[in-house]
Amino acid sequence: MSETILIIEDEQLLGRELRGYYVDLGYEAVWASTCQEARETLKSPGMKPAVILSDLNLPDGNGLDLLEEFRAIVSACEWVFLTGYGDVPDSVRALRLGAFDFLTKPCEQEHLDMVVQSAVRSAQAQRRILTDSLNAGKRYAPESYLGSSNVARQTVEMLRQLSQVPYSALILTGETGSGKGLAARILHYNSQRSREPLVELNCAALPKELMESELFGHEAGAFTGAKSRHRGLIEQADKGTLFLDEIGEMPLDLQAKLLKVLEDRKVRRLGGEQETTVDIQIITATNRNLQDEIKAGNFRSDLYYRLSVFEIRLPSLRERIEDLQDLVPNLIAEFNLKAGKKVTQVSSQAWERMKNYAWPGNIRELRNVLERSVILSSTEQLPEQWLPAAGSHAATMPIVNNAGAIDAEFFGHGGADEKHSLDLQFPTDGSMGLDEMESEIVRKMLEKYHGNVTEVSRVLKTTREKIRYRIGKYHLR
Repeated sequence: MSETILIIEDEQLLGRELRGYYVDLGYEAVWASTCQEARETLKSPGMKPAVILSDLNLPDGNGLDLLEEFRAIVSACEWVFLTGYGDVPDSVRALRLGAFDFLTKPCEQEHLDMVVQSAVRSAQAQRRILTDSLNAGKRYAPESYLGSSNVARQTVEMLRQLSQVPYSALILTGETGSGKGLAARILHYNSQRSREPLVELNCAALPKELMESELFGHEAGAFTGAKSRHRGLIEQADKGTLFLDEIGEMPLDLQAKLLKVLEDRKVRRLGGEQETTVDIQIITATNRNLQDEIKAGNFRSDLYYRLSVFEIRLPSLRERIEDLQDLVPNLIAEFNLKAGKKVTQVSSQAWERMKNYAWPGNIRELRNVLERSVILSSTEQLPEQWLPAAGSHAATMPIVNNAGAIDAEFFGHGGADEKHSLDLQFPTDGSMGLDEMESEIVRKMLEKYHGNVTEVSRVLKTTREKIRYRIGKYHLR
């Protein structure tokens, strides 16, 4: 589908020539010679131009007034002004209103083409962002926080209310794996900032030096290796939302810099001399008790009070264990789709095991357990052997009793003989994924048979090529 260019030009000859020229280039070109005609065109159903190429002075008005009138109505569209009577104030106003460019007549066709092509690409990028935001809005509706328990319904209602009101800062608290990341996305994608970026940073994932550069940005030459200017995450989140996960891990000196940004609404890059104004909404998350961290001297009290305009505590899974009835079928359906399985039945024994388990890793652990169970299933029944033991509060459980109990799923053949058994245990709290499990099985077998690939493939009843592939994949020796 070709892009549409709306040409607003009162000179009859130039208007016809521009329309014919862009039609020949493959665009849908529409020509309006007055402001009133342009208004009627822009209000017509299905009219979504990528670029509006407009004169400034028109018989019945001004092109800048038209831009100001329609800039909030016509989305994902760039305005380019082409005029013979513009001056500096006009060009400044045009750029402040969000015009893509301001050109003066006569303008070389080659230069005009370059500007129009760039404007079309910019409009297409905006359209993709809008589409992604709409899709994310559907995916992260408040109802995506699943559960019918009282505490789940209260949490959903709180998220719905807060997503509809402007706030400067908010703290999400709760245990690891309780859904703080999901809550942050719900709050952003259902707010008035949903069309602007959601920028995320896990404060526990970066050392102090890198975190400062990533968060605040830097100028070229600010430190060794800073070869070019870098816009920090705070600048990238302008007009949108900045989500700082594990805020309790942020060093104290960076906490002071973040506090200044929140109070002044200005950020200065490392090595920079000027401050840049930013408009951000900040959501933070932590599994720590920040009041205790303040007493221990690990967190600034002034930053805490600045961040805690609202504070939402997300309940642990054991506090809403009845929500397993909503969570488990949805997660099984998701993993069926990913793995090409058809698990549709959960036995009463499996339900009992899940309901009587403490779930220290919360939803994250539940996801991991169900993903493994679905992938390792051989029938429509959810296998019970991969579920945590009823009444267990331990973080580990026996997943593999012998090397062959799991290799049939990974390698595509039958299990190993009893005489070749290994005793392996894997955590179910989300700290180890399936690839890590597979890597550990192959590593243990190679260790037991002194690196003899032929013997390992024979014991695991697979091919040497598959073992060699996994040796390379997991960098085993």
